[in-house]
Amino acid sequence: MGKIAWKGGALLAPVPPTLVTSQSDERRNVFTAAWTGIINTIPPKTYISVRPSRLSYELIAKSGGFVVNLPTERLARAVDFCGVRSGRDLDKFEALGLRTEPSPVLGLPMLCDSPVCLECRVFETMPLGSHDMFLADIVGVCVDDALLDAAGRLRLDRAGLLAYAHGGYYALGRYLGRFGFSVMKKKTAKKKAGNRK
Repeated sequence: MGKIAWKGGALLAPVPPTLVTSQSDERRNVFTAAWTGIINTIPPKTYISVRPSRLSYELIAKSGGFVVNLPTERLARAVDFCGVRSGRDLDKFEALGLRTEPSPVLGLPMLCDSPVCLECRVFETMPLGSHDMFLADIVGVCVDDALLDAAGRLRLDRAGLLAYAHGGYYALGRYLGRFGFSVMKKKTAKKKAGNRK
């Protein structure tokens, strides 16, 4: 099997199709952003890339913050809708019945039905071309307590999170192993796999 060479393009998949919420004054919005990721661990930093023409760009630029809400399979319709409809035309929270509460640190809208919400404060805006990148400190994380096991460990595998690849939404699949499984001793790997059930 050979490879066919194409010119450079935005083809990195899968990526998380996040729901990003923002607010400035009384105006708020939610939109879908798949151009996101972690850029640093200590201190925790992330980014989202947004077209300057978008309503959310304006709100984030004014307020200096946003919330990245990780969506579940139940939110798949909302993820798609928020990626194709503009908040300039309608209130997407109302149209979809999305409930919010203020995030603890920044007071921005956070989705109640999202199992993990990252509060982000912008520290730099980087123009890149079609999109500007908002580089942000993750100043708070809110996690649904139903995702904590008896020992208080986060079990994101129970959340039913989504993935996005080349125009399609996917439910995350079966468990294959945890970080470092390729070098673990067999007994340890077996024990850790048993704990995941």
